[in-house]
Amino acid sequence: MHTISSKRGFLALSPLIAFILLYLVTSIIFNDFYKVPIIVAFMFSSIFAISIFKHTPLRVRIKTFSKGAGSENMMMMLWIFVLAGAFANSAKVMGSVDAMVNLTLSVFPSNMLFMGLFIASCFISISIGTSVGTIVALAPIAAGIATNTGCSLPFILAIVVGGSFFGDNLSFISDTTVIATRTQGCNMSDKFKVNLFIVAPVAFILLILYVLLGTQTHVPPSNYPIEYLKVLPYMTVLVCAICGLNVMVVLTIGLFLTGLIGVFSGIYDIFGWFSCVREGILGMGDLIIITMMAGGILEIIRKNGGIDFIIQHITKHIKGRIGAEITIAFLVSLVNICTANNTVAILTVGDIAKQIGDKYGVDKRKVASILDTFSCFIQGLIPYGAQILMAAGLAKINPISIIPYLYYPMLLGLIATLSIIFQYPRKFSN
Repeated sequence: MHTISSKRGFLALSPLIAFILLYLVTSIIFNDFYKVPIIVAFMFSSIFAISIFKHTPLRVRIKTFSKGAGSENMMMMLWIFVLAGAFANSAKVMGSVDAMVNLTLSVFPSNMLFMGLFIASCFISISIGTSVGTIVALAPIAAGIATNTGCSLPFILAIVVGGSFFGDNLSFISDTTVIATRTQGCNMSDKFKVNLFIVAPVAFILLILYVLLGTQTHVPPSNYPIEYLKVLPYMTVLVCAICGLNVMVVLTIGLFLTGLIGVFSGIYDIFGWFSCVREGILGMGDLIIITMMAGGILEIIRKNGGIDFIIQHITKHIKGRIGAEITIAFLVSLVNICTANNTVAILTVGDIAKQIGDKYGVDKRKVASILDTFSCFIQGLIPYGAQILMAAGLAKINPISIIPYLYYPMLLGLIATLSIIFQYPRKFSN
């Protein structure tokens, strides 16, 4: 990796800094996160990113931005957004969401509702290995529960988002687990054991917290009969997801099932269903545009050496094994902030993390765990990450409103940091 000057490095990172100043700082100053719409902040940051690198022809700068906006990973995510919007709106109009909410409220007592939703999110995410798939399946149900119980919508959504990262971090089929273990050359089962020592206390604390919070929540009795036919689309989606089907296949099955049941039940005709699909897709418009612009900005940052600059400067000041572990954690966290993708962050710093681990005697299983855990911690908190954007998009709220209630990633980051400072678990820290 060639040396990048401080001037060039900060210039490369300036589009991200511009976004933070325009959106976060402005919102904090005016105490209103709706003051600057996030899509507007990304548009101006995109213009800034394309305009500042004068040494490169404009045509090349636009091409670089477009490459990031339309990358393979980005387009896969956008197709998921399209299918998720179509399915969510079709299911809502058909009454599937209300039916699932009535079923949930009839199964869980008041003090178990939050805990039950968290357990369901954890179970589904560890089964399918993807946080996005879990959020797609549960966010509309969570929104319905919030409406029916009067609970805070951002709080209920945060429970689902937090639980979705439980599986993203632990599952054997999660792409973050696969990449973290492959870059470090260790077994997935060993990395799972290290992660479990860190994640189990987090999950246990939150289960107690959600039970305590549930005691203060009054859930009105469900007086409506449970329409099992309308429950079928969501139950099918959940079962297919747990069976390991691709999330796009799962959503497609759910979408056509809502159409069949809706038409068969006389809720809408075939053209009414088409209209529902259209409205659902259009409802995801802001989310799709934000994701594409974020991808373009981050590709320009990467192309101009922003990521290399971060790696180059952070790795200069390592002292001892604890310092090495802190450096690896900070490195993957910072790169995750700059890429908004925990898989890409692990892939980017995996090799350098292995070199640091080998040089300072850090157990490769601990390195893999640090990469996965800290990338999930950061991904679970950034408002422009796919997971929070998806949850907010499906519920039609500002992604920033969810962040104060994201107890799982916050606690995960705290426990993971303490595990480095106190060299825990001991078996994997020698």
